[in-house]
Amino acid sequence: MSNRSADPTVIAVANQKGGVGKTTTAINLATALAAAGQQVLLIDLDPQGNASTGLGLGRADRRNGTYRLLIDPVDLAAVQRPTFVPNLAIVPADPDLAGAEIELVGETRREFRLRDALRATAGAAMPDVVLIDCPPSLGLLTLNGLVAAASVLVPLQCEFFALEGISQLLHTVDMVRRGFNPLLRLQGIVLTMFDRRNNLSDLVAADARGFFGDQVYETVIPRNIRVSEAPSHGKPVLLYDYRSPGAQAYVKLATEMLRRERAVVATG
Repeated sequence: MSNRSADPTVIAVANQKGGVGKTTTAINLATALAAAGQQVLLIDLDPQGNASTGLGLGRADRRNGTYRLLIDPVDLAAVQRPTFVPNLAIVPADPDLAGAEIELVGETRREFRLRDALRATAGAAMPDVVLIDCPPSLGLLTLNGLVAAASVLVPLQCEFFALEGISQLLHTVDMVRRGFNPLLRLQGIVLTMFDRRNNLSDLVAADARGFFGDQVYETVIPRNIRVSEAPSHGKPVLLYDYRSPGAQAYVKLATEMLRRERAVVATG
């Protein structure tokens, strides 16, 4: 992937449908990339703040986060903080972020606030990878994430209505590409909550691969109790139970993502 002398790889993790493993994927993919030696910054753009909670930050520890970054704005270094995961920092979702959608409506360059904040930071101070955990909606916060990103990673739950919901998100990606960010691309689709005992998971996976082809990651994230338990302990599953199938799946996902991003760089 990139190194710190180059621009960071900026990836928005987005799906307008809730409960698909979006934040879980953002937390654990960030941790796995950090474990692979990448300097990673996770931006919690979701007012629910679950990515912040999942990395051990209580609400009292979230002052001066993404709200200030979008509204003030301030330097990125002033709002990011280290986590207990080596190589991983976070810009937390501060309590005022819930009101940012309304406040941004009347602001100039309202769609570009996050991109401007990232570009204003000197290259040497930037990480290798920036992951943006977008809210489960298609409002101004998600729009900021998509405009700031080079690509979008879509977690796709292996459930019946999942493929129907993804069409709306891809329509939004096309709109962003036409109006704000012509270089935005689909980084990939990752199948989540895959249950090998359930024929429906196989059917959804087959439909997704049939429609999207190699844009669907080979790695699938299984439905795993350890993945579900980890957030209540304020830890990524890689630190909660590294040997669990869920943790190992995220390690494989990070490896596959690094390989894909290197291929993109190599092809120009």
